[in-house]
Amino acid sequence: MALGVYITFKVLDFPDLTVDGSFPLGAAVASILIFNGGNPFFALLLAAAAGMVAGYITGFLNTRGKITGLLAGILTMTALYSINLRVMGRSNVTLLNAKTIFTYIEDWGIPRQWVFMTAFVIATVIIKILLDSFLKTQLGFALRATGNNPGMARALGVNTDAMKMLGLSISNGLVALSGALVAQYQGFSDIGMGVGTIVAGLASVIIGEMIMGEKSVGFATFSALLGSFIYRLSIGIALRLGFAATDLKLLTTILVIIALGTPKIRKLIRSAA
Repeated sequence: MALGVYITFKVLDFPDLTVDGSFPLGAAVASILIFNGGNPFFALLLAAAAGMVAGYITGFLNTRGKITGLLAGILTMTALYSINLRVMGRSNVTLLNAKTIFTYIEDWGIPRQWVFMTAFVIATVIIKILLDSFLKTQLGFALRATGNNPGMARALGVNTDAMKMLGLSISNGLVALSGALVAQYQGFSDIGMGVGTIVAGLASVIIGEMIMGEKSVGFATFSALLGSFIYRLSIGIALRLGFAATDLKLLTTILVIIALGTPKIRKLIRSAA
């Protein structure tokens, strides 16, 4: 999810709110397929494809419909709420006694306490390697140029509209894949599980950048993953300290504000020294 938000927020410089809808979309598609006896690995692929379609629609509304990026994302996110309900047929789908990817990994002989971590680490490493490799290709350079300087990119013959649609498709495909993994991990999908996804993703990217900086493509994607880990760790610590679950949105906002303000505070301290 953090890598998906990284593509729109850092690479494309696009304010994409679609992720609040594409995250539960991936969960809904995967859950309903598994609930009806489908293969959980195929469910991941189908969820990612559904997310890519959602991202493409946002890109289409922005580039062809000339709707601002923020509004295009809001429109797609709103539409996805109804679509997710249509996909699930109800507000939530449980996967009790259904075979998920974690069931298969457990069958490989891996101890149950390591199954979830193993699956998420493998998925994260594979996606990071694929994304890093893609961003270093000619197409990846065109995508990055579109975000950095669209005018120069167009002057060099890059179709910036196509690049935006491609970037939004990849981003939301990754977010939907994340939603499908989370649904299989927690054993259910719910219509409200996407609320605040964009803030959590932004928090991960900003915290990672504040700590690691952005020296290369591989470094930048790693910093997003590290930021996601620190963000989740901070939430876990807050819960251990006795904060209520209803306070988590407020804590997330405070974390983002701290992460955004830290570089400016550092600059002021250096200039004063």
